[in-house]
Amino acid sequence: MTRAPENKALIVFDLDGTLLDTSVDLVDSLNHTIATIGLVPVTYDDLTSLVGQGARVMIERAGRMQDRPVSQEELPSLVERFVDHYIANMPGHTRPYPGLVAAMDRLKADGYALAVCTNKMEGLATTLLQKLELTHYFDAIIGGDTFEYRKPDARHLTGTIERAGGDVARAVMIGDSINDIAVAKNAGVPVIAVPFGFSDVPVASLDPDTVIAHFDELTGELVESLLKGSAAKVAV
Repeated sequence: MTRAPENKALIVFDLDGTLLDTSVDLVDSLNHTIATIGLVPVTYDDLTSLVGQGARVMIERAGRMQDRPVSQEELPSLVERFVDHYIANMPGHTRPYPGLVAAMDRLKADGYALAVCTNKMEGLATTLLQKLELTHYFDAIIGGDTFEYRKPDARHLTGTIERAGGDVARAVMIGDSINDIAVAKNAGVPVIAVPFGFSDVPVASLDPDTVIAHFDELTGELVESLLKGSAAKVAV
């Protein structure tokens, strides 16, 4: 069994589309919200172009999709409506992706630390993970409103690593979208992409360090090989 060195590595996960399949509940809460301004319901096929920057941006993007711009005056009440509906129905249909819990158990047993870095509001992310009884896995859960910056700003990831007690040189990011891959590259952290999330393009085209199709592939050996390769690049 691979054991992390004394300076244990930290594995940072995105939330929506990476750890959890939140698609049904995001669509449901968004449609509940935008109905009040006369927009027609969005579908899962629309979701890949809507998610990634939190509820506020989802609502704005839904309006632009239907040529009905959402004003800054309307946004606060719409965001509040979205959040209230989303929390009231948690966890709803949201579930961890197949193999995730087993992978986290393996990694924790091998001495690795885990954290979450998401553009979802911290309160929503934490509450959702609590409802799913997953919070004990993570040394830090950092949302899009935790700091004054968010993915793809490198400081969102480096701040997450710091909060979790990790080291940027011993960290790996896992995500499903351009924001996740970009924040990792901006922070100089190796990145693993998953293809089952909400990206509107094939994740392999975004040039992650590697792609895993299932969490069964997420092992200590993979993490250590990525960290070794990253260290070699820095040395060169």
